[in-house]
Amino acid sequence: MEGQDEVSAREQHFHSQVRESTICFLIFAILYVVSYFIITRYKRKSDEQEDEDAIVNRISLFLSTFTLAVSAGTVLLLPFSIISNEILLSFPQNYYIQWLNGSLIHGLWNLASLFSNLCLFVLMPFAFFFLESEGFAGLKKGIRARILETLVMLVLLALLILGIVWVASALIDQDAASMESLYDLWEFYLPYLYSCISLMGCLLLLLCTPVGLSRVFTVMGQLLVKPTILEDLDEQIYIITLEEEALQRRLNGLSSAVEYSIMELKQELDNVKTLKAKLERRKKASAWERNLVYPAVMVLLLIETSISVLLVACNILCLLVDETAMPKGARGPGIGNASLSTFGFMGAALEIILIFYLMVSSVVGFYSLRFFENFTPKKDDTTMTKIIGNCVSVLILSSALPVMSRTLGLHKLHLSNASRDSETTKPSANGHQKAL
Repeated sequence: MEGQDEVSAREQHFHSQVRESTICFLIFAILYVVSYFIITRYKRKSDEQEDEDAIVNRISLFLSTFTLAVSAGTVLLLPFSIISNEILLSFPQNYYIQWLNGSLIHGLWNLASLFSNLCLFVLMPFAFFFLESEGFAGLKKGIRARILETLVMLVLLALLILGIVWVASALIDQDAASMESLYDLWEFYLPYLYSCISLMGCLLLLLCTPVGLSRVFTVMGQLLVKPTILEDLDEQIYIITLEEEALQRRLNGLSSAVEYSIMELKQELDNVKTLKAKLERRKKASAWERNLVYPAVMVLLLIETSISVLLVACNILCLLVDETAMPKGARGPGIGNASLSTFGFMGAALEIILIFYLMVSSVVGFYSLRFFENFTPKKDDTTMTKIIGNCVSVLILSSALPVMSRTLGLHKLHLSNASRDSETTKPSANGHQKAL
C-alpha cells in the first residue's frame, strides 16, 4: 500500500508539472504573438531587405519580441495573482479550478524573474551588439563573423563590469573576505545586481508616474473627440480649407531655387492638413461620442487619479505610525487563504485597475520626459536600435512595478506560503519574489 501511495504521489506530481508547463507555454505563446504584432507595427519597413542585414534584423526582432513578451507577462502576473486568490476563495472546492494553485503562481513568478534576468543581461546586449557588429577585420564576412564579434564584446563587457565592481569593493572595503566573495557571482552578486536595477526602475517609476498622471489627461484629450460647445465646425473647416488652398497656390508658385521657403510651406501645409483632418473627425463623430464618451473618460481618469493619491497618502501615514505596515515586516496571506481587500472581490478589482493605471501612467510619463522625447516609437518608422532600447526600458519599468505596488500598499499577497495544498517551495532570491 505504501508503494502504491508513493507511485500515486509521484504521478500526481508529474501531471502537475506537465500541466503547469503547458499553461506557462500557452500564456507565453499568446504574449509573444501579441508582442510581435506590436513591434512590427512600429518597425521601419525599409529594414526588411533580403540579405545578411535582414537576417540580423530578424534575429534582433525575435529577441526584442521575447523581451517585450516577458515584460507584458511581468505586468500581468500581478493582477493574475490577485484574481487567482479571489477565485480560489469564491470556489474553494471546484474541480475545474484546481489547477489554479499556489504552485502555479509561484512557478510563473520564478519564470518571469528568470527570463527578466536573461533578457536584461544576455539577450538585449546580444541583440544590440549583434545589430551593430560587422565582423573583425581580416575575417570572412558573414553571420558567423558577426556572432563571434558579438560574443567577444559581451565577454569584454562582463569583464569590464566585474573589474569595476572589484575595484569599487577594494576602495570601499579593505577586508579580504569581501573581495573573495566576488567569486560568488551566481548566488550573491547577480540577484542583488538585478535588485539594484529594480531599485533604479522604482526610482524611474516614481519620477515618471506623477508626470504621467498629469499628462494622461492631455493624451486622452487628443485621442477622444471633445464636445462641440458654442463652436461652428463648418465655419472652421471652411476657413482651414481656404488656408490650405492658399498655401498650395503659394507652394506651386515658388521656384525650386527657394528651397528654404518650400520646406517651410510644406511643413505649414502638413500642419493645416492635420488640423483639417481633426476637425472633420469631430464633425463626423456621433452626438454620443462627443457629449458622453469624453466627459465619462475624463471623470473616470480623475476618479482613478484621486483614489491612487489617496491610497498612497494613507499608506505613507501607515508606514509612519505602524512598523508592521512596512513591507519587510508585513506577513500577508498566501494564495487562497484570505482576501487581499476588505471589500472582497470589488476591492481586488479596484486594485487591479489602479495597478494597470499606474503602469500606463508611468509609460506615458516616461515618454513625456524631455530626455526621452526622441525615444518615442513611431508607426512604421522606428529603427531596431530604438526598438531594443524601448524594450529594455519597458522591461525595467515592468520589473519595478511589483516592488512599487508593494511599497505603495496596492498589493499585499505573499508567496512564501502560497500553496493551498501544503506544498513547500523554495523562495527565490530575486527582486520579484521579494516584492511579493
